[in-house]
Amino acid sequence: MAAIGKRGVVTECVGFKVEDDIQRLRGAMKGAGTDEAAILEVLAHRTIAQRQKIKEGYKQQVGKDLADDLDSELSGNFQKVVLGLIMLAPVYDSYELRNAMKGAGTEEACLIDILASRTPEEVRTINAFYKKKYDNSLEDDVCGDTSGMFQRVLVSLLTAGRDESTVVDQAMAAQDAKDIYEAGEARWGTDEVKFLTVLCARNQKHLLKVFEEYQKISGRDIEDSIKREMSGSLEDVFLAIVKCLKNKPAFFAERLYKSMKGLGTTDSVLIRIMVARAEIDMLDIKAEFFKMYGKTLYSFIKGDTSGDYRKILLALCGEDK
Repeated sequence: MAAIGKRGVVTECVGFKVEDDIQRLRGAMKGAGTDEAAILEVLAHRTIAQRQKIKEGYKQQVGKDLADDLDSELSGNFQKVVLGLIMLAPVYDSYELRNAMKGAGTEEACLIDILASRTPEEVRTINAFYKKKYDNSLEDDVCGDTSGMFQRVLVSLLTAGRDESTVVDQAMAAQDAKDIYEAGEARWGTDEVKFLTVLCARNQKHLLKVFEEYQKISGRDIEDSIKREMSGSLEDVFLAIVKCLKNKPAFFAERLYKSMKGLGTTDSVLIRIMVARAEIDMLDIKAEFFKMYGKTLYSFIKGDTSGDYRKILLALCGEDK
């Protein structure tokens, strides 16, 4: 795996001067009208660490919260992207999870996208930030908002207990594959707990071996079996776990594609992934997108969005290649 930030589109701004950026942002929001281009120019081209310095400096010099000022000056999807950019990664994830569970109905896709793709360490940090900010444990909120086996899988992911070693136990991998096969394809009805135990606890390298063994035993890809055996949110979360273990950038590329193809755009998904991955693995996501769909992510975003919203997403996407 590449070091964090090395496969991102957003990289450190050379010659970064907090003072200058604060002045530009203040100027962009002063008087009548707002200079969205200036806000985009600053915030979409700074790393999260640099944006935090801008936030701190802004509060010191202006005596107001940068987020509050941006919130009152901007609107729509452009506003959502900008506010996401000035949050620390675990804060943004916590905020998204909270929003997905607020009010009537739950945006299961958000819970799945975040919890299935973050590392155990990232999940532990999200748990801590969530508790601090919302004075409630993320697990309690998830339990209050979901049910059944889907809930149990999310709770298992929230414990962040996945083995993080790279040890592959050949005999155990074969046994795991056999257990999953016997819990699903080989019987009437599905023993989902068996899937949970294996998919949420073992390390990535071991699981890739399990998937190989599973193919040998069943003659099917593990993803095909999950589609045959499960449905709804449970199917979605197990598929997301498997896809992230196999190839995380490809998982995000597919989510982005589905958020834009056909009629209408699922902006919540598009924004969440572009903001969260811009600095981590956007270069890999773009490469996988092109490989999978024969079109650039850039061209897809360009054709599906408009105005300042389009401009800021394209800045986070990077060049059209």
